[in-house]
Amino acid sequence: MLHATKGIVFHSVKYSETSVIVKIYTELFGIQTYLFKGVHNLKSKIRPGLFQPMTLLDLIVNHKENQSLQHAREVHLARPYHTLPFDIRKSSVALFINELVYKTIREEEANPDLFIFLWNTCVLLDDTTEPVSAFPLFFALRFCRYLGIFPLSNFSDRNAIFNLREGLFQPVIPDHQHYLDPANSRLFHSLLEVCSVNPEEEEPLSGLAAILHAEPFTCLKPESRSRVLEMILLYYRLHLPGFKGLQSHHILHDVMA
Repeated sequence: MLHATKGIVFHSVKYSETSVIVKIYTELFGIQTYLFKGVHNLKSKIRPGLFQPMTLLDLIVNHKENQSLQHAREVHLARPYHTLPFDIRKSSVALFINELVYKTIREEEANPDLFIFLWNTCVLLDDTTEPVSAFPLFFALRFCRYLGIFPLSNFSDRNAIFNLREGLFQPVIPDHQHYLDPANSRLFHSLLEVCSVNPEEEEPLSGLAAILHAEPFTCLKPESRSRVLEMILLYYRLHLPGFKGLQSHHILHDVMA
């Protein structure tokens, strides 16, 4: 049966001289693997550029349950990027987002809220004329909501230590090294508060932009941004089995410095 669905490209590999296998996060079926034949043939109507990471697609697919390799009848560019491929800062952020999503999402089922968030995030990154230095922090924290690992925002004068293992603030230093001191805990709390707004609703671009441009993000200095991002990635490693970390954030540190 044929289905029309939107999709976001995660990863592609060459399958033969002319074909490619592409991981795509789809609106209707979650993450799926598609075989596209003849892509590298000069006469093909499907161009290889459609399968660059984070490309936004419209697809007509012949979906079969419990089949590891799916087939698409048609594929078209849903929305071209206007600035992202030509701005080294934006493209570095996109590389980070793509790697983080690719290494964490395993869902072979629809998740409309997550799909809308990812799609709108891509559009916002392309459209924004503001600095994107805080974008990785904004995305990594907001993404926690959809992964089911968002920390408990119970910070207070008493609960001033964030326990990374437990995902909450507590009054005393834990008996392990995975915690934040009071100053970093307060900063982390301020970021969490902004990112916890309307967690279950569809997020228009204006709502995402408001979060990204909120004071806790815009006031961070480069060294603070790098430190907080490292803390967030450690939090991911502690709470997501099999998540071993990223490589792209090292590029981010260099580009955003």
